[in-house]
Amino acid sequence: MIATAVALLAVAAWVYLLIGRGWFWLARERDDSTSLTSEAKPPNALASWPAVVAIIPARDEAEVIGDSVGSLLRQDYGGPFSVLVVDDESADGTAAAARAAASAAGADGRLEIVAGTGVAPGWTGKLWAMRQGLSAIEAGAAAPEFVLFSDADIAYAPHVLARLVAIARARNSVLTSLMVKLRCESLAERWLVPAFVFFFQMLYPFGWVNDVRRRTAAAAGGCMLVRRDTLVAAGGLEALRGALIDDCALAAIMKREGPIWLGLTESVRSLRAYPAFADIRRMVARSAFAELRYSALRLAGAVAGMALVYLAPPLLALFARGAAQAVGALAWAMMALAFAPTMRLYGRPLAGGLALPAIAAAYVAFTLISAIQYWRGRGGYWKGRIQAPMREAGRA
Repeated sequence: MIATAVALLAVAAWVYLLIGRGWFWLARERDDSTSLTSEAKPPNALASWPAVVAIIPARDEAEVIGDSVGSLLRQDYGGPFSVLVVDDESADGTAAAARAAASAAGADGRLEIVAGTGVAPGWTGKLWAMRQGLSAIEAGAAAPEFVLFSDADIAYAPHVLARLVAIARARNSVLTSLMVKLRCESLAERWLVPAFVFFFQMLYPFGWVNDVRRRTAAAAGGCMLVRRDTLVAAGGLEALRGALIDDCALAAIMKREGPIWLGLTESVRSLRAYPAFADIRRMVARSAFAELRYSALRLAGAVAGMALVYLAPPLLALFARGAAQAVGALAWAMMALAFAPTMRLYGRPLAGGLALPAIAAAYVAFTLISAIQYWRGRGGYWKGRIQAPMREAGRA
């Protein structure tokens, strides 16, 4: 009886996820969707091209920043566009690699390097670097209409900037963001990366993010086109200076000012490699507990929810009998169905969706590790910095 009840609860959860959560699993919010490109119109239909400056916060990124800067400086864009790299106390020649890429692109005059300073109290490292980049822009003679916040490991197809601006103009969006195509080559990446994107869409259904009637707000920090004056009106980066999940925090304050848009893309890709499972573990553990607001109660709820939704169905399908086994198998099949569009996006075999329970168990473990690191005073560790706030005594 208990097993059947658990199986029915799991099926009910998947019915909700499939039809009641913005159809997130269909992965249809894309920058190249027919409806969106028709709405945005061809880039050359714009009467004028607004000025844009890309800001790249970079700390020890010499291995990837050349490709990133080069792809930006080769954008097929009709308006004023330049790139500003904030060298965040790098020790590996990041600035030199960026300059070499600009020289190779014949665009030395459109690259500026700002030497970052030590992180100011109350700020996370990335946001402080972004703030220094904005300060450099604001000190110039003419500040741009748009700022493109980009990570140092992101490479762009030549048409992307024009498409982003076209979408922003057509939808009047104050924040236009793309979930970049993550690297999916190593064994660890092939198994874990599609699920990372799937879970992000589940937490923040892109259709809800893009709906002005809903409060759901999210962005993907690797590629965010922001209206600069609206950011100022929203309180600037100062309003989220201590946020560890800075992209979603930025989306939250921007959506209060106007429409935002978030979509998937195959035209922007991450250069960051995660060769081993431990590399992805570290990436997820850096901010997973922050997503739960450092709450032990939320952690317990999340673990219980993941166990019911992802782990119970295959266990019941394999080891229960009768109705519980049949209903558990149905929930497992629904899970694989939901995962299929994301697997297709990453060129993975759809049968791999049956492994989602094991993958979800790995992400649960990563989240528990994230909490343990926080409780040990090492939350948000990234490139030599511990960025999560100190644990508050008695916090739930």
